[in-house]
Amino acid sequence: MMSVEGFLRGKVEKPASQLEGCETKPPVMRQEAERQSQEIPADKFYEYEKLHSRPFVLPESEIPEDLLHLHYSFGYDIRRGANLQLLDDRTLIFIAGNILILLDILTKEQRFLRSCSGGGIGAVAVCPSMEYFAVAEKGNNPHIIVYEYPSLRPYRILRGGTEREYSYVNFNHDGSLLVSVSLDLSYTLTLWNWRQEELMQSCPAASQEVYRVSFSPYHPNRLTSSGAGHIRFWRMTSKVNGLKLQGIMGQSGKYDTTDVKGFMELPDGRVVSGTEWGNLLLWSRNTVQVEICRKNGRNCHAGTVLPFALEEGNLMTVGADGFVRVWDVEMIDWTTAEDPSSRFELEPSNEMMVENNTCLLSVVRSSSSNSSIWLAQDSNGVIWKLDLSFSNTASKPECLFSFHSELIKGLDVSKRSHLMVTTSLDCSVRVFDFLSKNELTLIRFNQGGTALSWAPSSVSQSQDLLVTGFEDGVIRLLELFNHERLKTAELRLQQAFKPHSAPVTAVAFKGNGEILATGSSDCTVFFFLVGRKYCPMGFVHVPGPVQALEWSAHSHSENRLLVLCQSGHVVELQSPDPNAEVPTQTFLLPDLPRRSFRFKSIKSQIKREQELARRQAVKEKKEEEEELPPLFIPDPPSPLCCGFYSRPGQFWLSMGGFDAGFLYHCEFSENQEEDPNQRQDKPFDFVPITDADNDPVCSITFSSNRKLLLCGMSSGSIRIYPLQPGDHDLSSMRAFWALSVHDNQYGHLQHARFSYDDLFVLTAGDDGNIFSFCLVPAEEVQERLQTTEVKLPFPRVGLEPLVSAADITDPAADSIETARQKLMKEILHHETELKHSGIQKQLVELQMKFQQVLLENQKLPEHVRLIPEELRVDSFYQQLEKLKEQKTMEVRKQLAWEQECRSIVLRKVQRWFTDFVGGDVVTVCAIGSSRCVSTYRLPSLSEASPQVSAESGSDLPDGGTEATHNLHQSPAEAEEDCPRTAVSDSSEPAPGPSASPPSKKEKSLHKARLQLGDRQEENRRKAAERAEVAQAKFAARRQEWAQLYAEKPGKNYEDPELVQGILQARETIDGVKTSVMTLKEKKEELISLEVKIRTKQTEMNRKIVALRDSKVQLVSRFDAQIQQLQKIQQHLPPHLCLPLPTPPTLLPTETPERKLQCGRIAVEKYMKLREQRLMGAQQQGGAVSFLELLEKGMEAEERKGKQKDKGAETSTVSSSAVTWESNRTKGQEVWDKMEKELQKEEEIRLCHKQSCLVEQLESSSVTQFDAELHQLYEQKLHLNIQLKLMELQMLKVQQEVLVLKRFETREEKLQEKLSKCLQEENQVLLKLEECNQQLELKGAEMIDLKKRVRALTDAFQASLGENCHFEEFLTKVFTQTIKRVQMEKSPLHEEDSEEDSDDDLDGDDYSSKKEREASLNVRPKGCKPELFKNTLQLRHDRVELEELLVKERKVVEALKEDITSFQEKEKLVKSQRQAVEADIELMNQEKQQEMNKLEVIIPLKLNQIQLASKGPVPSDLSEFLLLDKMELFRMDEQIQQLQADNKKLNDQFHRDLKKRERLIREKKEKSIKVHELENRCDELMMRRFGRKVDLEALLTMPDSTRLEELEQEKIRLLAAHSDKMKHLETQVDEAQTALMKETRRNSNLLHTTIDLLEQTKDLKAKISSREKTKVTAVDKQPYLDHRRRQNQERIQELQVLVKRQRQQVDALKQEICLLSSAGGPVLPPLKTPNSPIPSAHAIRENTSKQTP
Repeated sequence: MMSVEGFLRGKVEKPASQLEGCETKPPVMRQEAERQSQEIPADKFYEYEKLHSRPFVLPESEIPEDLLHLHYSFGYDIRRGANLQLLDDRTLIFIAGNILILLDILTKEQRFLRSCSGGGIGAVAVCPSMEYFAVAEKGNNPHIIVYEYPSLRPYRILRGGTEREYSYVNFNHDGSLLVSVSLDLSYTLTLWNWRQEELMQSCPAASQEVYRVSFSPYHPNRLTSSGAGHIRFWRMTSKVNGLKLQGIMGQSGKYDTTDVKGFMELPDGRVVSGTEWGNLLLWSRNTVQVEICRKNGRNCHAGTVLPFALEEGNLMTVGADGFVRVWDVEMIDWTTAEDPSSRFELEPSNEMMVENNTCLLSVVRSSSSNSSIWLAQDSNGVIWKLDLSFSNTASKPECLFSFHSELIKGLDVSKRSHLMVTTSLDCSVRVFDFLSKNELTLIRFNQGGTALSWAPSSVSQSQDLLVTGFEDGVIRLLELFNHERLKTAELRLQQAFKPHSAPVTAVAFKGNGEILATGSSDCTVFFFLVGRKYCPMGFVHVPGPVQALEWSAHSHSENRLLVLCQSGHVVELQSPDPNAEVPTQTFLLPDLPRRSFRFKSIKSQIKREQELARRQAVKEKKEEEEELPPLFIPDPPSPLCCGFYSRPGQFWLSMGGFDAGFLYHCEFSENQEEDPNQRQDKPFDFVPITDADNDPVCSITFSSNRKLLLCGMSSGSIRIYPLQPGDHDLSSMRAFWALSVHDNQYGHLQHARFSYDDLFVLTAGDDGNIFSFCLVPAEEVQERLQTTEVKLPFPRVGLEPLVSAADITDPAADSIETARQKLMKEILHHETELKHSGIQKQLVELQMKFQQVLLENQKLPEHVRLIPEELRVDSFYQQLEKLKEQKTMEVRKQLAWEQECRSIVLRKVQRWFTDFVGGDVVTVCAIGSSRCVSTYRLPSLSEASPQVSAESGSDLPDGGTEATHNLHQSPAEAEEDCPRTAVSDSSEPAPGPSASPPSKKEKSLHKARLQLGDRQEENRRKAAERAEVAQAKFAARRQEWAQLYAEKPGKNYEDPELVQGILQARETIDGVKTSVMTLKEKKEELISLEVKIRTKQTEMNRKIVALRDSKVQLVSRFDAQIQQLQKIQQHLPPHLCLPLPTPPTLLPTETPERKLQCGRIAVEKYMKLREQRLMGAQQQGGAVSFLELLEKGMEAEERKGKQKDKGAETSTVSSSAVTWESNRTKGQEVWDKMEKELQKEEEIRLCHKQSCLVEQLESSSVTQFDAELHQLYEQKLHLNIQLKLMELQMLKVQQEVLVLKRFETREEKLQEKLSKCLQEENQVLLKLEECNQQLELKGAEMIDLKKRVRALTDAFQASLGENCHFEEFLTKVFTQTIKRVQMEKSPLHEEDSEEDSDDDLDGDDYSSKKEREASLNVRPKGCKPELFKNTLQLRHDRVELEELLVKERKVVEALKEDITSFQEKEKLVKSQRQAVEADIELMNQEKQQEMNKLEVIIPLKLNQIQLASKGPVPSDLSEFLLLDKMELFRMDEQIQQLQADNKKLNDQFHRDLKKRERLIREKKEKSIKVHELENRCDELMMRRFGRKVDLEALLTMPDSTRLEELEQEKIRLLAAHSDKMKHLETQVDEAQTALMKETRRNSNLLHTTIDLLEQTKDLKAKISSREKTKVTAVDKQPYLDHRRRQNQERIQELQVLVKRQRQQVDALKQEICLLSSAGGPVLPPLKTPNSPIPSAHAIRENTSKQTP
């Protein structure tokens, strides 16, 4: 291990190559030597008084700087995750807004350090030596200040680490280095050598917020940082150019990304971090090695887990569940080394529960060595003292301090003592003695407090009553008293009531204490009459949520309530009359007088007027002034922050948002008839607030003498303005004293109060801090503390034995108004029921009287008895009936709305409880067995089903397919299309000159034609015909070539059939589609599965219901037959009666719909029970017991009915027997024998009928029904299997839909990018095509212009005629290049003046160029004026055409540049499109990968499992491959088919390869032949014309008069020189003859020479043989070599001579052929330097010389 000093010297190892980091900035390294030479002395300190921030006071004001002294802090900023540090065993240090607090644990004394920047404090850290602590601040370019402890003197100041604020600081383990994290966009991590105030390294830490950074306790060159969704591992290295900090991000792999709020490094370098789901992650390098959990997969903690210490091989963790657990690190190390699994189960060795509902955020250890005492920060505002020794003598967790843990929503002070009460959203109300710095008592409820007020003395003389409002709209009256027995202060609930249905935002007592007003965010203000019990008086509606309430002062003539709404509305309400009667129907006070005001923004108008005043004061004299600031009205309107009365009908407002920066003086207008929501009221005055445009005033309060105005700002600062007495217009509100107290970002100062004696200022902000300031020095406060005691209310007599009042614990409880409305409705309903029951009683009595009258009438004699018609009073009865019908109609009309409402409610309930599940389940039971079959419960289809299924059509824009096809066209094909178009265009005949009227040039041409002879015209006509034939031939050939080019495939041409086959092969592999389906398709598949399941279930339900209906029919048929059988048995003797078969019955489960069918009996029973409940006869527990009672009564009625039916059956049988007996006894008296026989026959007939009926009852209908049910039961079993498989498929598809939803946003963005690229590429291609078309048009125009220029030249040559003496001069005039201006000044119209001066011209005067150019414009003497004028006109036309040609060339060049730029742009757009398509393909691959990871459940049988190798079936089937049997067969067949296809394709490939080689060979041969023909053609052109010409243009060129003249001149010259030509030909023939003779003679001589040479050779051989004996061997050899050499040289010379002569012969033959051709040029003879042919004599002499 390396020491930190060695590390600072640079003696460290090199970093790993994969790490990412950054090096020290060069300026810092360049100053390294200077810093080493200028080291800061160890005893240097700074002065705290010169550093810390001070209050802001205007220099010209007389306000003392020490106006307020910080007295005590009662709050704690719980938002900070690690806001707890220990300086020693008894001193805590934490941050509270702009103040650092040092708290003594034992005495609770506090010491304070203010921030030096005034912008707040970001973080604090304590050096391990406990001698120093670092305070990282916030603000503009904040510093890190290191203080020395316990002197609290600033020791070092670290500058330049950030521009905004620091979020975390930490020391290393020996205290030599400091690391900080800034809260900027890159969360910069900075390393400091803090003792020398040296910034060693700065590097971005992450892209998300960083929570913590710490040095490794085992490796000094390592750090670890963690934060939102990441953890990063750092390594420090030193290089030649300075320190380098390198970090590598942790890769969680398969684990979800989590916020890492805590971690601990193990001795082996691995890191254990916490997670949000409660388990631990073990990191090895930068990857997760193992996840640690408890046994059976339980989490280590419930919620976020935070490792905080490693003690003696044990890892300690805390969690959001309030537990502290200890884990054995050795077990983790051993297990991770042996167990390859990625999850390890481990039980904690020790654990401790701090308390229920605790959430520990950070833990710090006591400074004592080997101490087991730790202090923990709880998110519930508690600081715990924990003994983590886990021994038997360990103490229980101790609560050291308790604070508010949520936003403080209310603060008020006592009017007679130094007491303060606060309430917060943490559901607590706390009372403080801010003089003695103690918390007296607290009380908790189940809802958070939102408003608070201390009742004035007019309400409670003892000042013991507190009024608090809560989130659920409840108002609670709390009584504060001093417990006489316990000697402590307590709060007791006196009364609770709920006037509002939303959070209470304001409470206020009237000045005399008679009325309490409460306001809420439900836009209501409620009034209560103050008394022993607060009675509701009524409420009113206001236009917006209530922000504040203020009663008018005593000085006002009327008692009014000022209601300030958050929406900018202000309402003034007249105080309700306490003696007025309370309305019985509702508490709404609609007639309460009011005045309304709606704020309209005037800030932009104020700014404009200030700008005008400034300009007028400066008196800027500028021609163009800057525009004035525009008038602006914010929408939505700015929120209202606070306000207060100034005079009757006038008030001040402080606005937020855009209108911040001013206090606005407003008043109510006289016109109050306008709708409050439509009003637009402007303030009539305003007061500017310095530096408050973005810092609105949140709260305003006055001292008791109204000489000081206290403002709480949104930035957490307080301002105090001195005021003059009686200054209601705030004209003296100029100078102020300001101090930043609470957090500048989230510590909005919503509550500020003066104490009753104006000696203390109390503030509470949204950061949870509560500060008390005193306006006198601390010494005077101590004196007052010694002489003054807090006046707590005396205990009331008999108060202690009393219990607290009943509280409202249910947040959903009804408000006062809602309860009143429900009560009135119940009373009305009860009265209606009583009236109805009374009328029914009267009707019963009348019916009884009428029955009695009828009985008495029956007793009368018949002659005096009244008949029924006489008893009926028709007129009276009819009138009653009509009256009854009218009243019935009236009642129906009155109850029509309620009836419809109840019907709708019933339908909604049915739709919610029955329609959603698709009705009740029908269970059909068999008759002869216990088997039963039930219908499916059909839930309603999802709402997305019809929507998704109704969607159709493609999402691509119109023309997308065509655009895509055009975009995928290769550049080669596009380039080939252009020349084809040009060829096709050029093949069309150009419009002839006849289309236009004849010009001067045409007239001159016509005149020239007339001068030619008839023969020339005939020749011209024939030439034109030949040209037309040639042109037609060339056109046909061009068309043929165009067709060939059109049929020729491009370079990137692909066979569509092959392309389609490749696409299908890519999409399907072995018949399985690999392309990822879209989300829409998956949803449609899911819906189709759901619909399919629904269809099958519906079909099965239909069958079951049909079976149930058949059973119902069977039961009804049984009942009818049994009744018929019973009638028959009544006439049979008992011994002949057969036993009745057991009839089938219908169970309630078979007809569940009858449960919802309510009959009249059930309604009457319900009304009777309801009446009993209302009358109090039976005390029921609630609606549930009431319904149970009704159901029990209905069941009892059913049982009675069944018993009656059974009794009726038995009675029927017995009565039948009695009837038969009675009939028999009577028959014995009167019947005779014949009658007995008839009776016997009747019995036989009835017995037969009875037996038939019994057989019918016992027939196979029951058996058939049971068989059908059994068959349906089996069908349902098979259907259940299918449905389970389909449900599994649905589960898989749902998982796929979830996967696709994660890619939906990304896919939409990529598709949008692709559509944009396609659109842009289409536009570029269209522009490129347009440019190409324009280029082709311009090319055709240029060709036309060139033709016109040639036509002008031909016309000029024709106009000259034959033997023109001025041909040279006129040619110069015609070809003269002149400018446009000069051409316009040419004397075309001054021919008459030129004729007079023709005699004065002379050719010798053209000496200079200028004179020559001028002379060309003058007609020479003897030249015809018409010819000269025509020449000038032709020159004019030629110049115009040339200028047009130049312009067209420029346009063509511009078009070519545009085409080049568009082609480059096309390549760029195409590359972008390909990149987007690649991204889409990559995304599809990711989709497929995610799809492949999904698990699919498929049930299998054992016979479906096949093993490749013999052996038992293993228990783990994860390595098995799942295939469909038919799919397996198909794959085998496909493999064979693919093999055959592969073989076939290989054969075809070899044949195509041979064909390709043959075609390539033929192509080469044809190319060689074409090249030879082209060379031959070029050679012929050069011989014929002396240059390469265009044959097509030559053959199709129109005839020219000049050419005809040259032809005629040629004929004339040939005729004139024919004799000379014949003479020359004769000479040539003679010369050829002489040449041939000479050639023959030379040939003979050559043959002779050869013969002589051969003879010479023979002679030399003979001579050499003769002289052998005479010449020695030494002398002979050189001689022979010399002779041989001479002979060889001579032979070579002769061979060269023969070749030269042959060349001369060939040249002569060619010359003869050329001369013999008609019209060919006569070429000069070839001049070959031939040496003279030696004669035979010379040859002989040479031979003799060589021979000795």
